[in-house]
Amino acid sequence: MAQIADTDEVFDCFNGEDLLTAMRRSQCRSIPVGCCNGGCGACRIRILSGSYTTRKMSRGVISADEERSHYVLACRTYPLADISLEVVGRKWEMDGNGQTKE
Repeated sequence: MAQIADTDEVFDCFNGEDLLTAMRRSQCRSIPVGCCNGGCGACRIRILSGSYTTRKMSRGVISADEERSHYVLACRTYPLADISLEVVGRKWEMDGNGQTKE
């Protein structure tokens, strides 16, 4: 189970699934989607608790110091257990027609 702390949204993440894919599948409304490849930084989050592993992320959007402070990209982060996170990039909301808006 994963939880977005600032919105209280809860979603499941399958074994081997990155957080962004799980959030999109679960229709979480607070995460922006960009390149989905670790380069743009749109899905920037901070892990508050729980264990995880990451794949390569662009140092242009996540520095080594930030990564040590648990800032990661959701598209490159794979939870190993229950996890709590906060979205630190731009937050998006759905309008009444199901379209994203800032």
